[in-house]
Amino acid sequence: MPQRLVVVGNGMAGARTVEEILARRGDFTITMFGDEPYGNYNRIMLSNLLAGVEDESGIFLNDLGWYADNGITLHHGQRIARIDRFSKHVYTSDGTATPYDKLIIATGSRAHVPPIPGIHRSGRGYHQGVFAFRTLDDTRNMIRYARDHERAVVIGGGLLGLEAARGLQNHLSHVTLVHSAGHLMNAQLSAQAGDILRGSVEKLGIEVVTGARTTEILGKHAVTGVKLADGRTIPCDVVVVAAGIRANSEVAEISGLVVERGIVVDDQMRAQDEPDIYAVGECVQHRGETYGLVAPLWDQARVLADHITGKADAAYHGSRVATKLKVAGVDVAAMGLVAPERDDDEVVTFAEPRKGVYKSVIIRDGRLVGATLVGDIGKVAFLMQAFDRGLALPEERAELMFDLGGPSAEVSPAEMADDEQVCNCNGVTKGTVVSCVQGGCKTVNGVMDKTKAGKGCGTCKGLVAQIVEWAAGGEVEVDPAASWYVPGVPMPKPELMRAIREHRLTSVSSVFAKLTPGGDEDAKSKMGLASLLKMMWGDEYDDERDARFINDRVHANIQRDGTFSVVPQMKGGVTTPAQLRRIAEVAERHQVPMVKLTGGQRIDLLGVPKDKLPQIWADLDMPSGWAYGKSFRTVKTCVGSEFCRFGVGDSTSLGIAIEERYQGIEGPGKLKLAVTGCPRNCAEAYVKDVGVVAIDGGKWEIYVGGAAGAHVRKGDLLVTVDTAEEVIRLTGRFIQYYRENGNWLERTYAFVPRVGIDHLRSLLLDDSEGIADSLDAAISASVAAYKDPWQERSSPVTPGQFRTSLPLTVLS
Repeated sequence: MPQRLVVVGNGMAGARTVEEILARRGDFTITMFGDEPYGNYNRIMLSNLLAGVEDESGIFLNDLGWYADNGITLHHGQRIARIDRFSKHVYTSDGTATPYDKLIIATGSRAHVPPIPGIHRSGRGYHQGVFAFRTLDDTRNMIRYARDHERAVVIGGGLLGLEAARGLQNHLSHVTLVHSAGHLMNAQLSAQAGDILRGSVEKLGIEVVTGARTTEILGKHAVTGVKLADGRTIPCDVVVVAAGIRANSEVAEISGLVVERGIVVDDQMRAQDEPDIYAVGECVQHRGETYGLVAPLWDQARVLADHITGKADAAYHGSRVATKLKVAGVDVAAMGLVAPERDDDEVVTFAEPRKGVYKSVIIRDGRLVGATLVGDIGKVAFLMQAFDRGLALPEERAELMFDLGGPSAEVSPAEMADDEQVCNCNGVTKGTVVSCVQGGCKTVNGVMDKTKAGKGCGTCKGLVAQIVEWAAGGEVEVDPAASWYVPGVPMPKPELMRAIREHRLTSVSSVFAKLTPGGDEDAKSKMGLASLLKMMWGDEYDDERDARFINDRVHANIQRDGTFSVVPQMKGGVTTPAQLRRIAEVAERHQVPMVKLTGGQRIDLLGVPKDKLPQIWADLDMPSGWAYGKSFRTVKTCVGSEFCRFGVGDSTSLGIAIEERYQGIEGPGKLKLAVTGCPRNCAEAYVKDVGVVAIDGGKWEIYVGGAAGAHVRKGDLLVTVDTAEEVIRLTGRFIQYYRENGNWLERTYAFVPRVGIDHLRSLLLDDSEGIADSLDAAISASVAAYKDPWQERSSPVTPGQFRTSLPLTVLS
């Protein structure tokens, strides 16, 4: 008869342990209790959810259906209040008893919230605007609250605090991270490594204050700031506490189990002196150690599953903690010792702060006992193997950090052991990936979805792809999702557009409701869908502002410090003395920190607070220059034949005419144009999305698909025409074809080679598919629907669109 197994805790450790038991075909009837009203999800992915790069469906490891499929009774949203060790029952908060033969406690940990005055309100829990960052509900509440607020302070500069700060940048204009220790990630990094990480984090626009203890949360009815021990105050309207974790061991303690920093367990993961009670995960203390990373949890789960299913010699001896992850977008790897402990420990350190790179290795008796990498983790694969397995090290120690003829920076899949961990976040080994491929899944994304490898911080995605290719014998299949226009809607762009027209879907939410499995929304898809729908429906488009990026919501380009840049339109790069005087007066009146000429022949006012945008637009009384969106931006011109002695065409007038017609037209990517008055190319037309060049005989050449940024490409000659009118018409036709057929975020320098210039000529010039008239009509309709977005200054679309920001305090 099956034994009754009760699992208290439905988090990552508890669910993983049950998975391991099921894999060993343990003979149990399983009952699980979980605090949260969900299936099992990956807490590591909450930072991706907060950052908007993942949606909720992507973080669940086991949905509710998994429990039913495996015959598991799940009591979700129910907390165990006590355990009767003698009668072998657990009791919920309402007194309901459940018997067990074997019990696993996997209650995990909770956010540590320091006793800071003002952090709580009597009878209300956290003060309004204060959040922990530990659960899915925490994350949901933060996202919801941040929509109508401006400035956040994150308390805690460890891994969780850094991830919270980075994620909040997706919702708030300014984020300050306050850390009581002298450097970031002080538990994992040395002071020098932490300082270099700080420089990289600050470059992302996050303000960092170290050596600062928070002594009070300010604000009577809601948070208005935090006060530090040295008397400084930092204004904010959101506070996130990420000051570490504490084991959830209270239920074990009140039930009479031995508890110190966690539930004390032996090498078989049994609670002390309790042969039928096991504990696993962040709630346990083993040989004096507690663990907060996932790899040790997976090790514990395997040993527990082995022992409870009859493998008497299974034993957990502790974990050699090695981790590789992205911290606020910065690659970091750490393993073993942070600093030498003995006089004869060898230490090799390389630091290049300007590039955000730090590397250090610690060697004892010829073996690697510690390593830290920040910014450049190219050698991490060999270092992790050397650390974990005690491999022999090269005599030239610098080869551990650089490719100097020593061990390869990349360990090939064939050289990796089957039990070597590939994904630290989800505990996925090479063997698991290979088994998935051998089971018939031969797409990289498919393997990632099935095994969860690469679904955490993402640093292992390249390695996962290599293993999949190796395991598939080079026969990796094309992922169908690669052709989808946006990741959350399983359709290529043409099919998606047909469905949108067929069902008359005029809003982003209606597309999700109709065209996605289960009607689930996907945050990563919203911007692309908003652009597509605006292109397709014009005035009929139902503009849901939460589908827009912050730049598109406030019609200005956000800067690293949370301020914005204002670029008024100067058609063709032509201005007047009156415009220049007005710009100067506005800059002086509003104390604009910087006035700069742009590469697109315009003037940029930088450092403008969000709440000042409407007033500055009104004082300028000039149209938007669209310097912030995925849209038609500007037409750069030279002076052309009107003044230049080499000019053979009136490039200035033509450039102004093109900009007047197509200003602000949305596209899959931004569009930069130029018109130059002769082949000397002073306006750089050969390297623009659309470039027009005047040549002898009054003719004009039209080039498409050029680029001169991170990618450099000379545009392809589309056609030579006789008149300016033809230039304007064919420019619009090309733009519309690109709008309808370009992938989201695909610039023309990628689109044109993909489609082929010969095919474009056939479509746009010869009308081989009979679409020329419809393209012309569609672009004309979009032109007719144009509205200057800066007119929203007088009637904001949402109450908080230009909400006043709290003042910026300069911390000395």
